[in-house]
Formats: sequence, C-alpha cells, structure tokens
Amino acid sequence: MLARDWYYTQRRRLGLDSAVASIYDRHDNSDVRTHAALSMLGVQRGWKVADIGCGNGVLAVEAALMGADVDAIDISPAMLALAKIQASDRKVALRTQPAGLLSFAYKPNSYDLIVSEFALHHLPDFWKAVALARIYAALKPGANFYLRDIVFVSMPDGVDRDVEAWADFSIKNHDFDRDSVVTHMRDEYSTFGWVIERMLTDVGFTLVSADYHAPLHGTYLLRKPKPGEQG
Repeated sequence: MLARDWYYTQRRRLGLDSAVASIYDRHDNSDVRTHAALSMLGVQRGWKVADIGCGNGVLAVEAALMGADVDAIDISPAMLALAKIQASDRKVALRTQPAGLLSFAYKPNSYDLIVSEFALHHLPDFWKAVALARIYAALKPGANFYLRDIVFVSMPDGVDRDVEAWADFSIKNHDFDRDSVVTHMRDEYSTFGWVIERMLTDVGFTLVSADYHAPLHGTYLLRKPKPGEQG
C-alpha cells in the first residue's frame, strides 16, 4: 500500500522494549489454552495461518507444531525477537513480519486461518474497520478469523463507577497493575462489543459466535462466506 500523509501510523504506539515485551501477555498465553483454541479452530497440517499481533509467539509456535505454515506478524521488534526465541526453543519454523494490522503484506484469498489477539484495540474505530477489511481480503473463502480483544461489554451508565469496576476486574483477574489499566482506559482505543460486531458483519464476515465472559473481554469466531453464500 502506498504511503499517504493521512494514513494512520501504527508505529506511534510502538515503545515496548524487550523487558516489557517479556511480560506483556503473560496473563493470557498458555500452551494449554492456545492448543485448545487451535484445536477448536480445526488447524490442519499444511494450512497457511497468520497470527497478527503475535506477541511472544506462543500461538504462532503452537500452530507450527500442529503442522501449519505460519506467519508471525507484530509491529514490535521486541515481540518478534521473543517469538523467534520461542520457535527456536521448540524447534519449529516461523516466518516473521514486522508489521501490523494496517500494514501486513498478504496475497488475497490466501490464508486458511487468521488469528489476532489483543491488537485491534490499538486502532481508532475507523482504522479498526480498515484492518478488518484487510483481514477479510486475505482469507480464503470459507476460512475463519478468530479475534480476541479488550472491549466494553456494557454501556457505561455511570462513567466513574463503571470505569472503576472495569479497572478493578482487570487488576484482580489479569494481574495488571493499576497504572497499566489507567493508561489503557485513557490512551487506547477499546470500543464496545456491539460496535465490533457491526464492523465485522459490515465488512462481510459471518459472525459464528461472540463470547463476552468478562466485562472487558470479547472473543469472536468469524467466517468468510464462500461465493454464493449469504454473509
């Protein structure tokens, strides 16, 4: 994609050093959970899989261990370095790409599965929709997109009260410190679950399932319809 002066620059959010990267997704990336998710998604040997916002590479490596051909994509060099170490330690091959949701390179209709976990909220809503359209274009017809992100499940009926409750939940259940929660609420771009759902279906995805099992957490399984199918 040609550079444009109005295009959102994801690298403005880049600032993770290796020390921060090593703990960034410690609360949520376990081999057991990742293997269960990939098994649910039906990953098969020879599939072409992309993990966009791959973080420390746990999911990408697990997909490679299951026989997939994996692109591990992240805007952070520190994260990609950790993913490479993870792949080397577990003796699998990954292709790494220093890019984000708005800049990853792809061939249209080429991926059997795309996964993105806790990356979309870094984009304002307009650019979320742009990113989702790119993911849709990259998938083969009939293929799935698995999305997990920080979203607001309910409307705030009292901003102070709700924000405090959301922050307290994240601190108690995900081992975040208060400063990181406050920074997220103030400076990042999490949006409402119903907004995400509308974006996903307007892009063309069929919404297979949406799971809101925490006040700041949404998990979505999407399918790109085959020609002639209704989205």
